[in-house]
Parts: sequence; C-alpha cells; structure tokens
Amino acid sequence: MTKIQIIERNLSRGVALILLLVALSRAQNHDANGNGQTIATVSVDVKVVTLPVTVRDKKGQIVRNLTKDDFVLQEDGRPQTIKYFTQDTNPPLTLGLLVDTSLSQRNVLDQERNASKVFLDQMLTDPKDKAFLMHFDREVELLQDLTPSRDKLEAALQLLNAPQLQRNGDGQSDHGSSGSGPSDPQSSGTGQPRMSRGAGTLLYDAIFLASNELMKKQQGRKALIVLSDGDDRGSRESLQSAIEAAQRADTVVYSILFADNHQDSNGFGRQGGGMGRHGGGFPGGGGWPGGGGSGGGARGRNPQEPRVDGKKILDQISRETGGRLYEVSKKQALDQIYDSIAEELRTQYNLGYTPDKSNTQAGYHKITLVAKQKDLVVQTRDGYYAER
Repeated sequence: MTKIQIIERNLSRGVALILLLVALSRAQNHDANGNGQTIATVSVDVKVVTLPVTVRDKKGQIVRNLTKDDFVLQEDGRPQTIKYFTQDTNPPLTLGLLVDTSLSQRNVLDQERNASKVFLDQMLTDPKDKAFLMHFDREVELLQDLTPSRDKLEAALQLLNAPQLQRNGDGQSDHGSSGSGPSDPQSSGTGQPRMSRGAGTLLYDAIFLASNELMKKQQGRKALIVLSDGDDRGSRESLQSAIEAAQRADTVVYSILFADNHQDSNGFGRQGGGMGRHGGGFPGGGGWPGGGGSGGGARGRNPQEPRVDGKKILDQISRETGGRLYEVSKKQALDQIYDSIAEELRTQYNLGYTPDKSNTQAGYHKITLVAKQKDLVVQTRDGYYAER
C-alpha cells in the first residue's frame, strides 16, 4: 500500500467518525422534537472515599456503639454526607511488618522477633488474611512477600539480624551488611574483605516501598506496623513522600517506638548509611523485593548535624495516615502494644462517602471527621489524594 493510499484511508476513517457524531446529534434533536427516541449516555467513574475510623472515650477505651449520625464529616472545609457505614469485627486484613535492623536496634531484635510472631499468629486467623515482612537498615529487603502462611512468616522472622561489625585490612572496624544479605566486600590491599557501606536507617524508603509496591495493589483493610526508633539516615525518599505513599495506598501506619537506651555508649550506634537492595521505582535499584543488589558509599553522621526526634517523626507518620504511635516502656510491653493494635484493627468503623465536587480535582484533599459527642476522640487519616 502506498503512502497516498494510507493517507486516503485515514481521511476516510476521520470523515466516517465525523458523520457518526453528526448523526448522533441529529438523533438527539429528533428526540427533542418528539419524532423518535434515541438516548446517548456517558459513564463516569465516581470516587468513593473510605475511612477506617477508631473512636476512643476520655479513658482511652474503644467506643463500639456509634452510628453514622454520630459524626460530622468535612472535606476541604465543605460538609459531606456519610453514605456508607459499617463495623465489621472480623474483616480480612493485609498487614506489613517493617522492622528496623540498624545497629541502634540490635539489642531489642529478640524481643521484637518473639512478640511479632505472637502478633501474626493472633491476626492471621482467616484464609483471606495475609502479611509480609520487611527489614531495613542501610538497605531495604523484603524477607517474606504477602502470604497467609504463619509458618513462612515465622521463618522470615528468624532472618532478622542487625548489621555486623567486620575488620578491614587496616585493623579498623567497618559496618558490615545485615545477616540476611551478602557482604559485598572490597579489597583492602591486604587480601582481606573490607566494607564500604555504613549502617544506615532507611525508614522513609521502607515505608514508601511497602506502600507503593505492595499495599497499593491490595483491597480492603490495610496496615503497616513499623518497629523503629524513628531516626532515618540515608533515605532517598523524604518524610512527606513516605507519608503520601501510604495515604495514596489507603494504608494506616502504626508506629512502635522501640529505642535501645544503651546504643549511644559504644560510639557506632548512630552511623549513617548508603543505599542498597532497592527496586520498585528506584533508579539503579538492584533486586528489591527479592534481595541482593549493592549499596552506595558509607555516609556517617556529620558532627554538626542535629539529632532528630524519632518519636515526633513516628507520631507524624502515624497521625497523618490514621494510625497511632506506641512506645515500649516498663509500663507497656511490646506484647501489650500488639494486643492494643489487634483490638483496634478488629473493631474499626468503616466509613465511606462520595465527594461533592472533588472527584474532578486532582491532588490532596483535607478530611476532618469529629464526633458530635465532645468527649470522644476520633482517629482516622487526615486526607486523601485524588487522581486525574
């Protein structure tokens, strides 16, 4: 077929399309004159915004006897009508367990491992329930993909290990890789392996990847459980982009502040780190979520760099995604915290509404939900992102 023939064929198709549109328009006018009946319809997808909601009284106890009429809902300052309202005490759950395995956490890993096993046994009671396990230090690694199998998750928990100290050829201590990954040694000039990467704590990257690569594809009730001291070092993603990823994935983040109070005395518990084992949208990533890949150069903490308040960081992440911050202490052990999270996940209200005007406006929309009864505290996410 010649170029002229191709052009002629495309022109004829264009003319045919125009004639079809004209015919539809005439048919509608014909209907308006009462001479016929032809109805043209257009299908439009309307976004339904869903909110997992927990309500507590002034004593901190969960309130279970409310209806949709007990709430006042606004989006971007405009009143909204609650159209869907349920309280399912045993909904299917998708859980992600994100464990900080940086050097600052090495003395608490055994407690985290044991309590996490009990928690997962408690939560995965239905064949539709599933969970995954991810650890992060100077790398982010998926130790177990989404599965309903408690045995697979328990086996993955045994892989949790803090980065180890190794000796280079100069007799100096370097921060090696975690026990679950390769050491990626380099020659020190004496034939001995030498580490080039620091410890690091890629908290923001872990939340971003878990939300964007795993949770975003799931339906129903979803939650991330983050065990960390909240001190991010070396992430490519920012705090805000990590929160946004969780919000876009409709995922609640529960943070458990588990700080090793003795980690600063040894001089290496707070070292920065490079990148490694990233995939899922990171340029140059190698192997995430299957593991492997190499990291960047070591990056220690600048002596002039101020310490961040990890508790405030974790609180912000949880608060803006509709979750809650817990802190392990003598008064509240980790297993008690897990019991509280389990109770909340199993007794949340599920609220839904269709935005009055926002379904055509892309971007972030602020949600305000309060109870009419003044002494009740409502816990839900702060907003959502609308796509074009």
